[in-house]
Amino acid sequence: MGSINYERLQGKLNILADAAKYDVSCSSSGSTRKNQGGSLGDASKSGICHSYTEDGRCVSLLKILLTNHCIYDCAYCTSRRSNDTPRAAFTVEEVVELTMQFYRRNYIEGLFLSSGIFKDGDYTMERLVEVAKLLRTREGFNGYIHLKTIPGASKELLYQAGLYADRLSANIEIPTKSGLALLAPEKSHDQLQAPLQTVKEEIITIKESRKKHKSAPKFTPAGQTSQMIVGASNETDLQVIQLSSHFYQKYDLKRVYYSGYVPMLSDSRLPAVGTPVPMVRENRLYQADWLMRFYGFGAHEILEPDDPFLDLECDPKLAWAIRHREHFPVNIQTAPYEAIIRIPGIGIKTAKKIVKARRFNQITLEHLKKMGAAVNRAKYFIATTGKNEHLAHLTRDNFRQYVLAQTQTKFKDQRSGQLALF
Repeated sequence: MGSINYERLQGKLNILADAAKYDVSCSSSGSTRKNQGGSLGDASKSGICHSYTEDGRCVSLLKILLTNHCIYDCAYCTSRRSNDTPRAAFTVEEVVELTMQFYRRNYIEGLFLSSGIFKDGDYTMERLVEVAKLLRTREGFNGYIHLKTIPGASKELLYQAGLYADRLSANIEIPTKSGLALLAPEKSHDQLQAPLQTVKEEIITIKESRKKHKSAPKFTPAGQTSQMIVGASNETDLQVIQLSSHFYQKYDLKRVYYSGYVPMLSDSRLPAVGTPVPMVRENRLYQADWLMRFYGFGAHEILEPDDPFLDLECDPKLAWAIRHREHFPVNIQTAPYEAIIRIPGIGIKTAKKIVKARRFNQITLEHLKKMGAAVNRAKYFIATTGKNEHLAHLTRDNFRQYVLAQTQTKFKDQRSGQLALF
């Protein structure tokens, strides 16, 4: 450790932390790794504590690249080999030292480690694994570790990564095959998805093994995630959420993350510099993702081929309800839970309260408000005594305009800063 030049290390940190900021898939919930006498850190209970920037990105982890050198020339990536940018690379020991020093100073709760690819996938992945291994076995570090898997890395290295990391992730990068072929012709979707399949198979194998042998090792206990760049190519929101839905079903992912492309590189294949993807588009995709994961919506319900982009003026749940007035009003006194959670303004917790409370009382708008419902939206979609009869004649567009005009309040999710979904 004494041989590390800390002034030089600070210079590397400035470069490689900045290069890592575009990867947003750094959440850390779901791990149950505990502190056992003599070790340092604890990622148990609710996982790791989160801090978020105003736009919803997690900042609680030491989030760095091992290197921003890369053999690939992806048009959308600031680390692409043809980009004239300062280059740096950490040694394995430097990353271990940084993590331990930052953790002891209470700057961070864990490590999120990704990398550009130098030489090949195995060469790079081997060094990421070595960082995690040394932290666990030599330093006794039981805090949170998230490793990015490297395309082309062997199954053996991915297996080792899962033994030491709480979570693994593999970025699909561009949502469509045609977009990836245009912007990253050296890559393919099959290559980028291969680690997801390998990790899924290992999770299943070790889960089965642990049923018979309690001493079997844990493998990436917080599961795996992926990320897509949105707006670098001409993909539609429908294509994005269809791919996410496919990933959830095929690879059992914990999360898919959406990163609005920030044009910083001059390239005829990319949007013009200075024209970033609106943050609201990112938010809408996260809301659509939430509907698929927790509200029972299919991708085909959220968007349709003849209207493949999410409404930027209202959340996708409200947009769906406006398009499908035939499902409303819902009688919250008798309707099944699955119908109640589709009412705009009513979230999962509130829906459960309704189902429980209605056995004893007739639910009113005042009750709903006390339960946490956004009544200014919900009232247009629930059965109340003649309240909405004057709206029955309105066309879809007129009804949409009327509801939006009456529901201008924006609700903020206090945890992430994203527009909340009810």
